[in-house]
Amino acid sequence: MTFLKVQQPARPFGSLLDELFQDLPAFRNKEGVPAVQSVPVNIVETADGYHLELNAPGRIKEDFRISVENDLLTISYEHKEENKSEDLKIIRKEFKYSSFKRSFSLDEKINAENIQAKYENGLLKLYLPKKAEVKQEPRAITIQ
Repeated sequence: MTFLKVQQPARPFGSLLDELFQDLPAFRNKEGVPAVQSVPVNIVETADGYHLELNAPGRIKEDFRISVENDLLTISYEHKEENKSEDLKIIRKEFKYSSFKRSFSLDEKINAENIQAKYENGLLKLYLPKKAEVKQEPRAITIQ
């Protein structure tokens, strides 16, 4: 059983449709960047929990929001506009930091109360511990 499911619409034609829609003006913001951005996620399972890594370089950790509601883990980043100085003239600007939001359905095995997160070296890392299983001691049954 999988511990989580990605909450994004199914796209049978994958990147082909993405490329088609990304080129339409309605799907781009005022800077010409695709309006809907998604960050790549790695998920690894260990004996004691799950590790998620989101590739999000160049961002500020205070701008990330992580929440769990009704067994839905939501990770989002809200891009804040920079204050532009009148005495600086930007010749070229290639860095683009768009807002994003990813949601995952949590399995009943996850201890949502003890989820941990940290941001280092451009990766947002989350640790989702598994619940401690209730261990039943073996007992002898007497035959009457």
